[in-house]
Amino acid sequence: MIAKINGDRALALARDVLDIEADAVRGLRNQLDDGFVSAVDFLLSCRGRVVVSGIGKSGHIARKLAATLASTGTPAFFVHPAEASHGDLGMVTADDVFIAMSNSGESEELVSILPLLKRLGSKLIAITGRPESSLAKLADVHLNAGVAKEACSLNLAPTASTTAALALGDALAVAVLDARGFGADDFARSHPGGALGRRLLTYVRDVMRTGDQLPKVLTSATVRDALFQLTAKRMGMTAIVDEHDRVEGIFTDGDLRRVLERTGDFRELPIADVMTHAPRTIGADHLAVEAVELMERHRINQMLVVDEAGKLIGALNMHDLFSKKVI
Repeated sequence: MIAKINGDRALALARDVLDIEADAVRGLRNQLDDGFVSAVDFLLSCRGRVVVSGIGKSGHIARKLAATLASTGTPAFFVHPAEASHGDLGMVTADDVFIAMSNSGESEELVSILPLLKRLGSKLIAITGRPESSLAKLADVHLNAGVAKEACSLNLAPTASTTAALALGDALAVAVLDARGFGADDFARSHPGGALGRRLLTYVRDVMRTGDQLPKVLTSATVRDALFQLTAKRMGMTAIVDEHDRVEGIFTDGDLRRVLERTGDFRELPIADVMTHAPRTIGADHLAVEAVELMERHRINQMLVVDEAGKLIGALNMHDLFSKKVI
């Protein structure tokens, strides 16, 4: 039998699911107590690693929490509770903190290894939906992720409960991240291979043009000289510098268009008369994303790079940033 789709019903159910899950997450605010602070303290003072475990849908959430902790400065890994009772518990030490996730708090695979964890001396944080459960009672700290109902129309499939557990785990990871003073550079070191790493680890010095690629003329130059640099270096601008290479101005395609509106032969005009004075500049040790932000804010496509003395050492344009995938 082929089921038929009722579009109105499908949309109504989808909206109900989103409402129920949003309410479940909002409800966690009132369930937070001093136990959350204790859990953060356990993770901050952990001398070993954080071991996260769960089974079924809670296991998927546990894997996500372990990955989030690891990428935000807290060494963590996931252990399957069934495998833990068959040898993997040997990966856990007394210096570790063990986070057990189970909506019912009665998952047999988890409950069965708790005595061993207690004997080992590991700190135990339980995230469950039932404060009266075995797991909650045996834990050093219990975080209540209980929800009023599941988003499933049968109130059976883990839906709102897993969303709540996921959000509570994220709250825990972010609180620890903040307490550690974990910053953008730290985050980038955990994500060197992707777009985040490129954005956070790429500096202006890595993408700026230098040497013979750098368009520049002296303040004594003419528009003719500037045009040669615009054409030869293909950056849509040229820097104007004094005899010590200190930046005095910039001459861009936009400045050229304004010059073309003049009558007569403009080629011999002094560049100092038509350049843009006090252009936007940036240092080579700034992040490339900072240059992007400045360029977008001031609606410019090029930027000069200077040292502490104001001397020209490089130049950027949007094409360079695009090619390096900073944008």
